[in-house]
Amino acid sequence: MNRYSVLLVDDEEFVFQVMMKKLNWEEMGFSIDGYARNGVEALEKADELQPDVVMTDIKMPYMDGLTLCRKLKELNPNIKVIIFSGFDDFEFAKEAIKLEAEEYILKPIDSEELRSVFERIKVTLDKELDEKRNIDTLQEYYLKSLPLLQENFYISLLEGKMSQETISKYISDYQIDFQSPYYVTVDLKISYSSKNGEEMEIAPFLLSVSVEKLVQEQLQGKWEHKLISYMGDILVIVRLNQESDIHILTDTFDTICKMAKRICKATVTAGIGYICDDLGTLQQSYKGAKNALSYRVFYGNMRAINIAEIETHSMPYGENWEDGAIASIIRNLKLENKERVQTSVEEFCALLEESRLGVQNYQIIIMKLLIEIFNFASSYQIDLSKILEGNSDIFSLVVQAESTEELRELFLTLCNKLSDMLETKRSESGRSFVTKAEEYVKENYADKNITVDSVCNFLNVSTAYFSTMFKKATGKTFINYLTDYRMEQAIKLLETTDEKTYSIADKIGYADPNYFSYVFKKQFGISPSKYRGNSN
Repeated sequence: MNRYSVLLVDDEEFVFQVMMKKLNWEEMGFSIDGYARNGVEALEKADELQPDVVMTDIKMPYMDGLTLCRKLKELNPNIKVIIFSGFDDFEFAKEAIKLEAEEYILKPIDSEELRSVFERIKVTLDKELDEKRNIDTLQEYYLKSLPLLQENFYISLLEGKMSQETISKYISDYQIDFQSPYYVTVDLKISYSSKNGEEMEIAPFLLSVSVEKLVQEQLQGKWEHKLISYMGDILVIVRLNQESDIHILTDTFDTICKMAKRICKATVTAGIGYICDDLGTLQQSYKGAKNALSYRVFYGNMRAINIAEIETHSMPYGENWEDGAIASIIRNLKLENKERVQTSVEEFCALLEESRLGVQNYQIIIMKLLIEIFNFASSYQIDLSKILEGNSDIFSLVVQAESTEELRELFLTLCNKLSDMLETKRSESGRSFVTKAEEYVKENYADKNITVDSVCNFLNVSTAYFSTMFKKATGKTFINYLTDYRMEQAIKLLETTDEKTYSIADKIGYADPNYFSYVFKKQFGISPSKYRGNSN
């Protein structure tokens, strides 16, 4: 049985005791987890306990039940509120309905009526909980969707639409186990045209299925692979243990192409792309495979064409490889991950060295990276001229580097110091944020209308962000911090002045002197007047 928590609110403690005895709460699926003596205290406890149901009297000091209901609904629209009252007033009942209270019960409360109310509420809570917890159904749906999700994942890789962080996330979410030292993409093109305009013996769709079955049979147990139907072609992502395996794989697909003609009556050509060592660069392998197929006009159909064998002069990472490498460096700078920054800089320099570019293109790519780093630094108002020992001409330093090793060291130094400055700037910004809030309290604690919203409006931030950051920095909620500060000021006034309690309450932001006395006693275990008497 699901168990739900209840918070009782009444300024008379005997009511709490009566409520406890009226029903067998545990048997009904409820537990009374808290009791509050007024609306203000109830609101604080509700934030702490997160009860499922709040049962409150309508007439209480400091905050009445209707106001409490409204504020509870603002905090949690799903909370169930029961209002009980000794006033048979239609206006009260109408307002309770307007505030979406579950019930409006008149005192004295009848046990059976109360049981009936909680039975109805439990049915509602059970239904809501079942909807939230319907994990089995969701899990079943998820598992059924996995094959399609996995295929879409591989297609996105081939299209180059995923960042490294996204790849890692989806590998985990989609339960993908496809790690390997090397990968290569094979694009199988089926020619559907028939000779002399004759009709094909088999429909194109069935022909493709037949070829897929043949490929699966020939690769099974020999090559770890993923087979995908995409844009009318059959794509195969193959895992390689070592780069030299590419020659054996090329021969394997050459055989498959010949078998397809004999067994499936299909004209199939295999384009084999560049080898890559990371799923994030699979797009370049796919581009190479498509490019290899374009050489059919010279080498003919029904064979495997390896792009690396016919374009030995080409760059192994495809055109514009630098865009992805530069994006990786900037992305890791934003994430403040120094280890990944170093790895991405080293990969950039290694690719630059392997690209065998002319001097002009070499310098253009270096400048592209440097400009992106400058733009990134500028967005955080960081002066890069202060990073490399006051040398303002960083462009000259980078362009005049005599080796990729020297270039690598320059960029690593630049990025590491930039990361340090960014970390310091963000830390200072966070501390400044909290300091401003603390100063706001010191200057405005006497304002009876000070709230979380007012300080957030002053700081121009959302309440969610403010509450998280403030508690992280101070260890207190803003309301607790404000209360503690007000109590500190109250102590000072009690010890150094002869002012009346109601005057002190007014000076530190409490409109109701009785509530001030209540908070003071709750904080220190003694009333303000007794505290003054003890301190004299």
